[in-house]
Amino acid sequence: MAARHVARGLLTAVNGTTAAGLVIAVVTRTRLRRGRHGVLIAEGYRLPIPPASCFTVGSVILTRRSAAWLLADERAELFGHEHRHAAQYAVLGPLFWPAYWVACGYSYATTGSWGVRNLFERHAGLKAGGYPTDLPLRPWVLRLRGRPASRSGRRPPGSPSPD
Repeated sequence: MAARHVARGLLTAVNGTTAAGLVIAVVTRTRLRRGRHGVLIAEGYRLPIPPASCFTVGSVILTRRSAAWLLADERAELFGHEHRHAAQYAVLGPLFWPAYWVACGYSYATTGSWGVRNLFERHAGLKAGGYPTDLPLRPWVLRLRGRPASRSGRRPPGSPSPD
């Protein structure tokens, strides 16, 4: 295993976020499996929130599906997306949670999507995580920026992003 994966695993263990992921896995009666790059996969997650097929807490990826499903070659990008979230936990520790929710709120307020303008999701890879890669800004944001909003609040197809 690469030194960076070992370092990430140690940091998420020390900062307690992997312990939080393991508690969630145990409480929700998932089965733990070893994944690639030192992450654990908790398969069979059944709670309705969050609605995503996978989410990460520390170095634990929780999935509604099986570990084999997540580790299949055709889902390498999704695994990479979740693995990048584990690295974000290594850097921020428990501060990841409020920072992530602030980023979700900003993204939702400006676009109506929890992920499109969320810097954590953008860093992890929007497309790989199943998010749209761009959405128009809401009309109130355009007005704040001094740009007139179209009547529908949408840009014509093919027009560039305002950022």
